[in-house]
Amino acid sequence: MSDAPLQVDLAIVGAGPCGLAAGVAAKRAGLSVVLYDRGPIVSGIAQYPTYMTFFSTGERLSIGGLPFVVAGEKPSRRDALAYYRAVASHYDLPVRQYESVVAITATALERRDAEAQGEHVGEESYRWTVRSLMRSGRERVVEARAVCVATGYFGRPNKLGVSGENLPHVQHGYTEGHSAWREPVVIVGGGNSAVDAALELLRAEAKVQMVHFGEDFDRGVKPWVRPVVANRIHDGSIVAHFQSRVVEITPEHVVIEGPEGPSRIEATQVYLLTGYLPETELLADLGVPIDAVTGVPQHVPATMATPLPGVYLAGVIASGFDANKIFIENGRDHGDLIVAHLTSTS
Repeated sequence: MSDAPLQVDLAIVGAGPCGLAAGVAAKRAGLSVVLYDRGPIVSGIAQYPTYMTFFSTGERLSIGGLPFVVAGEKPSRRDALAYYRAVASHYDLPVRQYESVVAITATALERRDAEAQGEHVGEESYRWTVRSLMRSGRERVVEARAVCVATGYFGRPNKLGVSGENLPHVQHGYTEGHSAWREPVVIVGGGNSAVDAALELLRAEAKVQMVHFGEDFDRGVKPWVRPVVANRIHDGSIVAHFQSRVVEITPEHVVIEGPEGPSRIEATQVYLLTGYLPETELLADLGVPIDAVTGVPQHVPATMATPLPGVYLAGVIASGFDANKIFIENGRDHGDLIVAHLTSTS
């Protein structure tokens, strides 16, 4: 006989800063909660470049009322990892690490009972069943009164769709440049991630070439970094191919199509820093409407509630295709909005 499913008030899919903040808000309100992450806690930050420093101060990245104190002006990736671990430990958040949520469904029996009695299927009529897979392959089931999807923005790379994209030397991300010492590398992209990676790889003595479809780097590139990379391009330290697109990746080259036609660039390492797409599959499967143009799941910003009673959004998933609309700074309060709405409808 299998164990009865764990029953909680709120199941949170995603244990990034905004998911953790929602978990803290739930515990403070006396609600039972469980959090999931397919990687370690704050796995998105764990994927940041090793030596990255945040734009924001620690105060603006803090959650749960716990101070985020750092020695310098801005926290580093390492500071952030330590801080969010400390928050989760302080509030004893039950985070199921390395556990992927594969399906969320409404509990069929309760829905049928409500419909049979001619009742409106509202907040008290739904019970959500969350199915997840552990690293061992074993499935676990949780029944929740409400679900919060806080899946972040780093699990679904914006792929090029070209031959060779899945070769072992191709990465959809960048951590640090040591392994590229004196190696020919190609970076695809024109945003902050691409520019930062190019400069770090150059400092590691890599032979850096960049490929970007635009006439110049993206407008959002940090203004204090733009002239630095422009100077490196001007002096030939970095070779930039603008108005160009990758058409094929081979074990030794990247083939591009540019203003002067096709060309082959030598590359033993390729970094596709072309951004990410929001992970809306769980929401789509539930039936939450998603705007085809903006990618924004339908929700009420004042409560973060979707049209499905008991299903909420938190963090960057609510920004759709424009990841620059929601950050930790303005997504960390979503949990308070969710819990206030959830407790008001209890």
